[in-house]
Amino acid sequence: MSPDNGMIELENITKIYRMGDVEVPALQGVTLSVKQGEMVALIGASGSGKSTLMNIIGFLDKPTGGRYTLEGVDVSQLNDNKLAVMRNGKIGFVFQTYNLLPRTSAVSNVELPLIYAGGGQKHQRAMEALDRVGLKARASHKPSELSGGEQQRVAIARALVNNPSLILADEPTGNLDTKATAEIISIFCRLNKEGITIVLVTHEPDVASQARRIVRLMDGKIIEDKAVESAACD
Repeated sequence: MSPDNGMIELENITKIYRMGDVEVPALQGVTLSVKQGEMVALIGASGSGKSTLMNIIGFLDKPTGGRYTLEGVDVSQLNDNKLAVMRNGKIGFVFQTYNLLPRTSAVSNVELPLIYAGGGQKHQRAMEALDRVGLKARASHKPSELSGGEQQRVAIARALVNNPSLILADEPTGNLDTKATAEIISIFCRLNKEGITIVLVTHEPDVASQARRIVRLMDGKIIEDKAVESAACD
């Protein structure tokens, strides 16, 4: 796929959560296109719909209405097994809380997606992923022996181990101090320059401004979509 093609195409996406007889609209007609190789920040207050939108992009949730295609594939036409295969092969996830297994070494945590995907050379590929985030020397350490920033770097390595074309990061710096935040954003910038598309959810304007494009949500709608001049990742 060329960089001019839309990698992510969302058309009039809606999401309604039902709580008893009450309907709560989380997304109201969201249309968004993200090209291959872009780095986009989704920003908005709590309840704006940004995390719901990311969950739909990552197949963690299904829209109530609208159409979503990823790399030209209509996601609504895929069953759960095919969604799982596509998710594991094309998308890497990074979350605010790291989601690491506490009693397991860094390298074993990174190997986890490879266990589900099958194939060989799990240890070697996990070590290569740790090397990409500067943590090869800490491979045998458990999460409790790592700082918050290092734990998030392990989580990024885990997201990278299947060589995804897209990384979805939901508040990846939410639990980090200023120094660790800068290190994590620097890694995302480098990965983006290597060609990986990155969609980053944040409520922090300083973090969002590091991306090349900011999409602002409010009440389940996109209210602003702008390029960032002099983005830090340029």
